[in-house]
Amino acid sequence: MHPDLQELQEIVVTTAREELLPRFAKTSVDRKLDGSLVTEADIAMQRQLGAALMTRWPKYEFLGEELSAAEQARLLDTPNEGLWCLDPLDGTSNFAAGIPYFATSLALLVGGEAILGLVYDPHRDECFTAEKGRGAWLNGEPLGSRHYKRTLSEGIGLIDFKRLPSELAAKLVHKPPYSSQRSFGSSALDWCWIASDRCHVYLHGRQMLWDYAAGRLILEEAGGHSVTFEGEAVLRPELRPRSVAAALSEELFREWVAWLGIQVN
Repeated sequence: MHPDLQELQEIVVTTAREELLPRFAKTSVDRKLDGSLVTEADIAMQRQLGAALMTRWPKYEFLGEELSAAEQARLLDTPNEGLWCLDPLDGTSNFAAGIPYFATSLALLVGGEAILGLVYDPHRDECFTAEKGRGAWLNGEPLGSRHYKRTLSEGIGLIDFKRLPSELAAKLVHKPPYSSQRSFGSSALDWCWIASDRCHVYLHGRQMLWDYAAGRLILEEAGGHSVTFEGEAVLRPELRPRSVAAALSEELFREWVAWLGIQVN
């Protein structure tokens, strides 16, 4: 039997309130070997939440973003009953700078598939959750049941330009197919804002497993669609980064990938 989603939510929310909110815009910052930022909040959140998960559900292994690459690879390569995949603080740069767009992202992977997903935004106290085959919710209210029908030219594009191929980025700048564009700085929340119809098409060139594992399931269970730039399914339980193009409605998704020239496999 899988973990109860409500119990899981209570553990994540409590830990985020204790470890993240008191440190918001007040934490020390270092750089990892890849140049990305890490704060004491990232480390404390991973340590406390990892301990809570391993205590409550000891049969599952635990992979966190702040583990070494060698340990992450070992966990992904070793057969297990299930694997927690955690980004303790997605949007670290925002968090350190005092920009209120960050989240904790947690997925449970079983047999290479995400079966539970949770993304918690402690600043807004918004908890996005999903269970494979059962649906997606925002603070307990179903996602995906209502969204306005719109064309690509009427939508808001949530576009991370930094990691896009230069030719594609230039095309989007000079001939944008949407009405307006945003970029906020937390991949996990980006997926959820697409799932909740706050933005309408999504594009990101490089996400790690812990960036997208929970958010992709939330969007999928809300009725949304996603694909890599190569036309493949986004989820792949490995350390290589994945690209993503996504939208909530099927019609808008088809229009978006057609404009991008993606052939869906």
